Amino acid sequence: MPLLSQLTTPAGRHATLGLTLGILLIWPLVAQAERIFVSNEKDNTVSVIDGETLEVVETISVGRRPRAMAFSSDGSELFVAVGDDEAIDMIDLETLQVVRSQSSGDDPEVIRVDPNRPYLYVSNEDDNIVSVLDYEARTLVTEIPVGVEPEGLGISPDGRWLIATTETSNMAHIIDAEAMEAVHHRLVGARPRHAEFTHDGREAWVSSEIAGMVSILDMEETFDVKHTIRFDVPGVPRETVQAVGVVLTSDGRYAFVALGPSNRVAVIDQQTYEVLDYILVGQRVWHLALNGDESRLYTTNGVSGDVTVIEVDGLRAVKSIPVGRFPWGVIVEP
Repeated sequence: MPLLSQLTTPAGRHATLGLTLGILLIWPLVAQAERIFVSNEKDNTVSVIDGETLEVVETISVGRRPRAMAFSSDGSELFVAVGDDEAIDMIDLETLQVVRSQSSGDDPEVIRVDPNRPYLYVSNEDDNIVSVLDYEARTLVTEIPVGVEPEGLGISPDGRWLIATTETSNMAHIIDAEAMEAVHHRLVGARPRHAEFTHDGREAWVSSEIAGMVSILDMEETFDVKHTIRFDVPGVPRETVQAVGVVLTSDGRYAFVALGPSNRVAVIDQQTYEVLDYILVGQRVWHLALNGDESRLYTTNGVSGDVTVIEVDGLRAVKSIPVGRFPWGVIVEP
């Protein structure tokens, strides 16, 4: 006899109601379990980490030398820059398979998605340009000249401004995304690697690897460097303190900066620019990503081949997750 037909007494009806409510309460948690994607530069793979178990549950084969990643605006695909193939591999997030690939120009390294259009911005390190791709039409929209060896890209929340950092020129090039041209050029520290806008769009934080510093640009009026932050990790040689990845919490409280071979993540007060702490992680920490509710920070550690999980409230590392060889980028599914 079917289970529900047996539950015809008042007690049975309460049991059925309780079972139904239990399923409804559990289902959203299962459906919303987040996934963390990690590009492994030497293995030509992307590791998929389950946000609940914090274990690798899938490994996706991609092109050669995968680095930066970004999600399509509708959240259906993951884009992966595969530098040695000079292409962007596009992964279907339901099947976790590469379903298509689009030419990107020479040596794509960092990619960003326009929040308003199906445009993908690509830093082409060998060509000194930023390519603009239409990922729906699969066409090249334009190429924007910048300085020598473009690396990092950052896009403002409203999509108005794009920043390209150039390693050899030591500059942050501020691009008008409507005009598709660089309109301001600002000198920053040696070998700028990453650009990240605050969530209100008023500032952009640019990390400089060799200088071991972060330059903060005023994005409201002058577009000039308004403040610089330098790092001094006790007991660690200064030359190993190399600023790379940057993430900013949406509430304006914390900024986190990956400090490369020092094996530390700096914690900064976004409002006062004071360095609050250094968190020990794996070897050669490179890039960072916050999870959906910003309770966790994930770091890629290239030399130790793992991801460190940091608890944001406690500002402490709680777990190390082995992935592939030389993990480069990390991104959390929205």
